[in-house]
Amino acid sequence: MSNAKIASFTQQWRLYLVLFVMFLCVVAIGWKVSALHIIERDFLQSQGDARTIRTVPLVANRGVITDRNGEPLAVSSPVKSIWVNPQEIGNKPSQIQRLAMELQLDVTSLQEAIVRNARREFLYVKRRLAPAEAERVLALDIDGVYDQQEYQRFYPQGEVAAHLVGFSNVDDVGQEGLELTYDEWLQGVPGRRQVIKDRRGHIIEELNTIQTAQPGKNLELSIDFRLQSLAYKELKEEFITRRAKSASIVVLDVDTGEVLAMANQPSYNPHNRGNLTDFSVLRNRAITDVFEPGSPIKAFTVTAALESGSYVPDTAIETGPGWMMVEGKEVQDILNYGTLDLTRVITKSSNIGASKIAFDIGAEAIRNVLERVGMGQVSGTGFPGEQGGVLPNHRRWSRIETATFSFGYGLSTTALQLAQAYSVIADDGIRKPVSLLKLDEAGLQALPREQVIDKAISNQVLAMLETVVDPARGGSARDARVPFYKVAGKTGTVHVVGEFGYEENVHNSLFVGVAPASDPKLVIVVIVYEPKGDEHYGGQVAAPVFSRVASGAMRILNIAPDNLPEEQSKELSSL
Repeated sequence: MSNAKIASFTQQWRLYLVLFVMFLCVVAIGWKVSALHIIERDFLQSQGDARTIRTVPLVANRGVITDRNGEPLAVSSPVKSIWVNPQEIGNKPSQIQRLAMELQLDVTSLQEAIVRNARREFLYVKRRLAPAEAERVLALDIDGVYDQQEYQRFYPQGEVAAHLVGFSNVDDVGQEGLELTYDEWLQGVPGRRQVIKDRRGHIIEELNTIQTAQPGKNLELSIDFRLQSLAYKELKEEFITRRAKSASIVVLDVDTGEVLAMANQPSYNPHNRGNLTDFSVLRNRAITDVFEPGSPIKAFTVTAALESGSYVPDTAIETGPGWMMVEGKEVQDILNYGTLDLTRVITKSSNIGASKIAFDIGAEAIRNVLERVGMGQVSGTGFPGEQGGVLPNHRRWSRIETATFSFGYGLSTTALQLAQAYSVIADDGIRKPVSLLKLDEAGLQALPREQVIDKAISNQVLAMLETVVDPARGGSARDARVPFYKVAGKTGTVHVVGEFGYEENVHNSLFVGVAPASDPKLVIVVIVYEPKGDEHYGGQVAAPVFSRVASGAMRILNIAPDNLPEEQSKELSSL
């Protein structure tokens, strides 16, 4: 074979070989494409989806807390939280520095946090930014930096309602107050949605919503913010003036048992809890702190006396010479009042008179009355840390225990309990539960009402309590008077227990009042713990607060006067 033929054959063979190889490649590619589209389609699609499709949460809005008139006390506003993917941002000092400067964070701390969480894909950098501020951060276009929709709790009324409303933490979980009590009710149900993200984490397309976010339910409180503001203002003023350790006030609706106002001093700003060093400031003292009530208990001692059938309002009791020894202990009055009737035992707040009544009828009779009006039992509001107080139940009462019990020592109560107890006297002897939530018509109709004191007796005791506020009848609480309204109430001045027993010059000052006395609408309890200065009696310290709050409440609630001067009364009746 000639060289020319050999060369021609070789060229043809190479051409055919190339064509064959190309054919095999086409077949192989065709086979692979077919396999990818038919055989491995589901697998590849799932793998692709796993790398691009993400399920992102839909944040649920926490329910709104309002007062009984719709005034917002706690609302949630939309905010943005900035987070990073440590694996994406990596060790890029320049970008980390830019991010830290924009967010006003320490560069070194941020760098260390990213390095420490290098294996994670999620790390919060700063939470709860204003949307505009978050947009400025994202505009830096730093790899691995993202934002997340959240809600921040805002308390429009600040410290005025802080103890009652409470607050939630950064994750919108209730921590104190009614935010904690009704956390499940207020919390919404987060939703979920599917989106397609690129490799940098940006959402390219929203696919569908898997679960719609359900916002939390709203909560309507029983308080009237107008009364709440008034009570808080007056209590704070007295707290500062008296340089007291603390103070509390409760305003209770006699007809419904709803708490219309509840405030404490000192208070706190729910938006700035970082500066709090004394966590006792967070306590709602009106519900959680117990104290010996002192003289306000005499109203129930007299109630027990009237129930015994051995006493009437005019029954005479000898209290002279103003002191007596009981088992080696001295029981005394401020003055020697001589012979008092049952009414004037209340008017003059005679410890000796109350003691002699207790010796006659027994301490158990007084205890029975106190138990019926709610003493020694939690009020049932569900508030965190609610206390039931202490109502002693001795198998055998000594004479000194009987005496001190009759004028309010040896037992403990909360301000709310005391308000509930006096609401029984104010409401014809009917006891009803107290509520921190507004009651609707159905709730009011279903409200349990228990007759625990005879109506005639409760009315007699209420009339006796009116004399305490009437200086013309010898009452000592003249500063508790409310212009144009009849008022009933009882002062209390209680020695504080110290390391070695009762302190001689340390007191708690109380006043419990009912207004208007002719048709009671409100019970107001004021207690000032350990006031300093020359004045410490309940009629001097707590009674003026009651007067100012009750006077304002009458106007706010539009309650008609029941003690107008005779000329004005005639003019109004003629209209």
